[in-house]
Amino acid sequence: MEYYYYVLSVHIIFVVSWMAGLFYSVRLFIYHVEAETRPELERNILQREYERMEAKLWHIITTPAMVLTVAAGITMICLNPGLMSVGWFHVKLAFVVLLLIYHFICQRIMNQLKHGKCKISSFQLRLWNEVATVLLVAIVFTVVLKSAVNWIYGLIGLIVFSCVIMMAVKWYKSYRKKHDC
Repeated sequence: MEYYYYVLSVHIIFVVSWMAGLFYSVRLFIYHVEAETRPELERNILQREYERMEAKLWHIITTPAMVLTVAAGITMICLNPGLMSVGWFHVKLAFVVLLLIYHFICQRIMNQLKHGKCKISSFQLRLWNEVATVLLVAIVFTVVLKSAVNWIYGLIGLIVFSCVIMMAVKWYKSYRKKHDC
């Protein structure tokens, strides 16, 4: 069991790296899409640079951190198989599966941007960026609180949190329009 805490530490470190990569990747996607409105020379330079940055971030940090997060998680289950018998852990795994799906959708968006086939607006990408935030909050609260909170209240809290984030993104959109940011 003493190895479990070393693996847990590695797991947490790579979760942080993975989430940072996801958050920054989508920010780059937003800037990449917004570069489309720039004059042609500037647009070409910016988009080439965003493609380079996206690819490096994705292949050097984000995806390796995801792989190491999952590997450490599987190792933790092997070291402590009792985790599979508790309800909160199944909920956590469901959120992790959603985060993995999010990861691969982001990869698809990156490839669409690279080939000039992305039809997603910068506003939609700003909303998409918050999906990772909602999943992170759900995973952290599930792990920390375990079964201490009624799942109905947890779900209501997550929905309220999601609504607040969406309202903040919409407010920022109107702020940007007014101030031409």
